[in-house]
Amino acid sequence: MKSVANLLFEAGILKNLPRSGYHFLGAGKESVAEHSFITTFIAYVMSQTETQADSQKLITMCLVHDLPEARIGDLNYVHKRYVTPDEAGAVKDMTAEIPFGASLSALIEEFNAGETLESKLAHDADQIAFILDLKALSDIGYTPPQKWMPSILTRLKTDLGKSLAQTILNTDSDSWWLKKLTD
Repeated sequence: MKSVANLLFEAGILKNLPRSGYHFLGAGKESVAEHSFITTFIAYVMSQTETQADSQKLITMCLVHDLPEARIGDLNYVHKRYVTPDEAGAVKDMTAEIPFGASLSALIEEFNAGETLESKLAHDADQIAFILDLKALSDIGYTPPQKWMPSILTRLKTDLGKSLAQTILNTDSDSWWLKKLTD
């Protein structure tokens, strides 16, 4: 159980690891753990619509997709032009001594390969989490998100992801609570 306890401490590091792309945006902030939560919740919502997907696999994949960042950090698109992380090595070292290491490793590998329905939905959930943040920032007057949005939208892989993203873009980020004040 010591190796499991170590994995839990390692996962806990993600609460304190900031997502690095927000530096370039000039606004907003989020830890990797916060990002993993909203991505996982989006995956849950998607699993309720896309009944062909294995919902447990999809949700779990989103929960663990950024776990290697506890070892390699959150590298944004600029970093990745100059630094090549050894994510496979990080995952191997992270999972080597835990009883369910092969299962955890397989989920991360499947996410990275992006070939299954679940991995495509997980990738979309990952991007939709960012789209939600960009839309909220745009709604309060920040203009840089408008420059970023077109390239993020091209990353979406599924019809469900594309439809959800368009609906988000057409919805005011405060409408969920403001509606009660105006009714």
